[in-house]
Amino acid sequence: MPQVTVMSREGCSACVRAEQDVERICGELGVPWSVSDVDADPEWRAEYGDRVPVILVDGREHGYWSVDEDRLRAELTGRA
Repeated sequence: MPQVTVMSREGCSACVRAEQDVERICGELGVPWSVSDVDADPEWRAEYGDRVPVILVDGREHGYWSVDEDRLRAELTGRA
């Protein structure tokens, strides 16, 4: 089963929207997901800091700035 992570940042309104979208989509599909604060780790901040929110699926970058719902659903259900 895939694992989704939202790389997020405190005070980021786009991150809040992405977290809500991921929570809804993953909830409907029964896929585990989590949120990680990009500012908690210097390597994460360097890698993702200028593109938050960043959506990772199984540790690989899936997208950033917003959630492409159709594309995320396709990847999580094996239709990508």
